[in-house]
Amino acid sequence: MSESEGALGRSRTLIIGLGNEYRRDDAVGLVVARRLREAAPESVLVLEETGEGASLLESWQDAHTVILIDAVQSGAAPGTVHRLDARAKPIAKKFFRFSTHAFGLAEAVELARALGRLPPRLIVYGIEGKRFEAGVGLSPEVKAVVGEVVERVLGELR
Repeated sequence: MSESEGALGRSRTLIIGLGNEYRRDDAVGLVVARRLREAAPESVLVLEETGEGASLLESWQDAHTVILIDAVQSGAAPGTVHRLDARAKPIAKKFFRFSTHAFGLAEAVELARALGRLPPRLIVYGIEGKRFEAGVGLSPEVKAVVGEVVERVLGELR
């Protein structure tokens, strides 16, 4: 049993920050996860993932509560925070069209739904990005909402 599997077995609450550190705003899920790792209760497991769908399915298989954080581009203003309840309705692929994976977050959620393997509670925070080209550093609009998303996720844990 890996360390993360053992920790998940104890907590059953999992936070996964998704993204690519070298595609500007696509890194926001990773940035939020790093802040949450410092602030979340010890019983909560916080992971960083690239967003590859099969890996996500594996990561959350024994969790009761899963919170995913990722960059999105839906046409809303950069820095807009979307909260999606994956148990309530399907996750639109259009939100995650900048994924570098053909089988990403939206596809993983919908496959899990079809297979009856969705966690009992699955929340997705999508942060509207502005810049997804190669490079490092978040745009000012996205950087400005990192603290808000951290607080909202912590609120979900209470």
